[in-house]
Amino acid sequence: MKKKLNVWLPFIIATSIAAGIIIGNFFHQSSAGTIHSLRTYTGANKLNAILDIINEKYVDTVNIKDLVEDVIPQIFNELDPHSNYISAKEVISINEELEGSFSGIGVSFNMQTDTILLLNVFPGGPSEQAGLQPFDRIITINDSIFSGKRIDQNEVVRNLKGLKDSKVKLGVKRKNEPELLHFEVTRGDVPVYSVETAYEISQHIGFIKVGKFTRTTYHEFITAIAKLKKAGCNSFIIDLRGNTGGIMETAINMINEFLPQSRLIVYTEGKAFPRSDMYSNGTGSCIDDPIVVLTDENSASASEIFAGAIQDNDRGLIIGRRTFGKGLVQSPINLSDGSQLRLTIARYYTPSGRSIQKKYELGHADDYEMDIYNRYVHGEFYSKDSIKTDDLPEYQTLIGRTVYGGGGIMPDIFIPSDTSGITSYFNNIVRSPTNLLNLYTLLYSDNNYDLLKSFRTYEDLYDYLRRQPLLSDFTDFAAEHGVKKRPALINISARLIETHLISYILRNFFDNDGFYPVFYRDDDVVLQAVKVIKEGNAVPTIDSPIELEISKAAASSNKFHISKERVKRNPAS
Repeated sequence: MKKKLNVWLPFIIATSIAAGIIIGNFFHQSSAGTIHSLRTYTGANKLNAILDIINEKYVDTVNIKDLVEDVIPQIFNELDPHSNYISAKEVISINEELEGSFSGIGVSFNMQTDTILLLNVFPGGPSEQAGLQPFDRIITINDSIFSGKRIDQNEVVRNLKGLKDSKVKLGVKRKNEPELLHFEVTRGDVPVYSVETAYEISQHIGFIKVGKFTRTTYHEFITAIAKLKKAGCNSFIIDLRGNTGGIMETAINMINEFLPQSRLIVYTEGKAFPRSDMYSNGTGSCIDDPIVVLTDENSASASEIFAGAIQDNDRGLIIGRRTFGKGLVQSPINLSDGSQLRLTIARYYTPSGRSIQKKYELGHADDYEMDIYNRYVHGEFYSKDSIKTDDLPEYQTLIGRTVYGGGGIMPDIFIPSDTSGITSYFNNIVRSPTNLLNLYTLLYSDNNYDLLKSFRTYEDLYDYLRRQPLLSDFTDFAAEHGVKKRPALINISARLIETHLISYILRNFFDNDGFYPVFYRDDDVVLQAVKVIKEGNAVPTIDSPIELEISKAAASSNKFHISKERVKRNPAS
């Protein structure tokens, strides 16, 4: 029996294995439509396995690469509102904005008409060197026609931008030239200026508007400061309204210009990142100069770092409205295919310990984005009383003033959104499909180009435009484009409309250096900032209570003139 077992045992085992394979294959095939494997996957392995299964078993051919590009953003949608995935196609354009330059032909243009109308040809840039002029019309790009009502602006930008030292051929229509002119432009580095304007707004008071915090902003900023000081300015208004942020290090360097040595500017802390403190080094050029910072609901991130450091160190006043409330720090993580992750790695805190990040829920970005609209609906833009501070955590500034955390920087002086002059007529002309204010000023500038270009300063052109019947001409123009005249409403909006018309025309010839001094001449926030500095109240003290809301009448009682002292800079696009 033992010998027989030794002979038959291998045969029995082999037969059993074969039978097992046959039975296993039978059940696997019979269940292939509903189950792939009994193996268990977890985490990233599970995600990879799912993609492999789809690639191998799905009924149709699927482009896995495209599927991944669609899926990754959905993953980030489940995180905080500021973590995101940037495809390789988008990385270049986003980085250009932060780097402060791009490669192109060096022009700004408008496409409200049916052609590409050049508004600015940047001094010293590729287009000026090739011979292009403002108000030339580009008809062809590399022998392809780019003229017509269906022209796509993004397609124009893609064709005008390109690699440095590459060439582009342009066919241009110029006034008083019967034939199309042909130019070959060699693309080069084109600066994008983030300090939008800097000028002496009132005697000894410098005004600087910062639109973004890029890698070049600090250099632009200290250059503007130096020129303003040379012009006699010893007090400064820094306008951060509408500034959505940018590079944190840039904001820190700019704050350093105003703080004495060893003052805490900001600190960051996260789960995988220990607390890191940033201090001033005492080498700033404006340590003793009064400063006022202007903010609104669109001031975010690096703007809030700037405003929070100034406020918590009692270095100056914040005037305007509550900021956006973004206190999360994103780190760029480059991937091998050129795409990039912007992952939230920490929170930043103001010197008093405030996290100014407003509340959010993971995976609810839509609700988060509605916050600004909800503020508007609740009346926060128009009344400080709508801002409820009872449930907000309180903190103390360096000298003991109370400030609040929990969502944005609260201003020291609240200025409601200015609604004077806004009527249904004004809204109709602004919200028209072609924005009639822009269209009219564009056509007016084009039709009167030779005359308007002859003025050497924006002040001289401003004086000329004030004497022209722009308002009546414009209302006729608007009526021809479907906006009926409403004499009573036009009278209420007259000053507001005229300000827009004149400032837009000035921008076509003197860029932002001509635009802002006129556009801001009746701005309540700017007027109050000038008033505070002139009265010597820009530096807060524990013994001098701050008026939290300023009426329009009080702010407007200090109208200022358009200063002849200007700080010039190259135009920006």
